[in-house]
Amino acid sequence: MSLEHAILGFLNYAPYSGYDLKKVFDSSVRHFWPADQSQIYRTLTRLVERGWAEVEVVEQEVRPDRKVYHITPAGQAELRRWLTVPIPFLEPRMAALIQVFFAGQLPDEEILVIFERAAEEMRSALETYSQAPAAIREGAILHHAPRDAFFWGLTLELGAAMIQAELAWIESVIERIGNKRHPAS
Repeated sequence: MSLEHAILGFLNYAPYSGYDLKKVFDSSVRHFWPADQSQIYRTLTRLVERGWAEVEVVEQEVRPDRKVYHITPAGQAELRRWLTVPIPFLEPRMAALIQVFFAGQLPDEEILVIFERAAEEMRSALETYSQAPAAIREGAILHHAPRDAFFWGLTLELGAAMIQAELAWIESVIERIGNKRHPAS
């Protein structure tokens, strides 16, 4: 997935400023597609250059003028094209596994600390996921799109399932290293 298509998807709901898009990302898709403010602004510039979005300058009396972005018909066509391509579920890169691959170069005590920290982060993420459904429903209400809430919820389902599977694997690794059930160095 590209940030361009995520932004087009949000602009298809409503016009947004770059600042407002950041808030929308943080309250909806951050659990699987985080974006920082500078990435969003750079991408908005590209969308305008490609003719997929237009910018409207809204004058403000107290603050600097505000740039609000609108999706164009070409942007809607690109979003529709992208939505109809096969979903690429199997991403071949996992940076964390490169670290695991070479972890044998560390003593068990250091490796255990790394895996225990990862397990704690996973548990924390699962707690965050359990609180997310209400935010998704509220977002659907804002956009008058209860159908969207169903599909937004599917992303939470998969995210939670993936974290649970990774946590189970990490806990098994911690147990095996803790019990020295691996070849000695």
